[in-house]
Amino acid sequence: MKIYTRSGDEGKTALFGGRRVGKDSVRIEAYGTVDELNAFLGYACSCAESDEIRSYLTEIQHELFLLGSDLATPIDSKNVNVSRITADNVQRLETLIDTLEEQLQPIRYFILPGGTETASRLHVCRTISRRTERRIVHLATTEEINELDIKYINRLSDLLFVLARYANHIDGQQDVRRKQD
Repeated sequence: MKIYTRSGDEGKTALFGGRRVGKDSVRIEAYGTVDELNAFLGYACSCAESDEIRSYLTEIQHELFLLGSDLATPIDSKNVNVSRITADNVQRLETLIDTLEEQLQPIRYFILPGGTETASRLHVCRTISRRTERRIVHLATTEEINELDIKYINRLSDLLFVLARYANHIDGQQDVRRKQD
């Protein structure tokens, strides 16, 4: 099978269910940004020395494929069997956040993004996750979507913040407190 189909040469692409939309549509922008986030998570994973963190990131990458296909499938699509983000996916992120936070010092101030290479890359992923959230929220103002998609991406950005702090913690790197003005 060839990687190119030429079917998108006119600036349109097909959603799951067959409907064709412009490649600049709000829906394509939303799940395209999910794909960008997934690629950056792979980038963060490539430098993580911790098997634990790599395992978390790989699981998130699999879930981001689920989120992307959920967003690529309009709610009203007929004869399409696609898995969607569920409350269990959101709960898994919340549980992981709680578990990791138990191992960290409570945070009572703003910190600068950075620290170890892994933590720095995770902070970049966090900001891409927030942009992804904005794209999904925008899509939700124009079309009906799975309401759990927004909850999932919101929790994911929280988790990425905690994971960045955790990556610093396990490498003995202190969070850098923001200077007070």
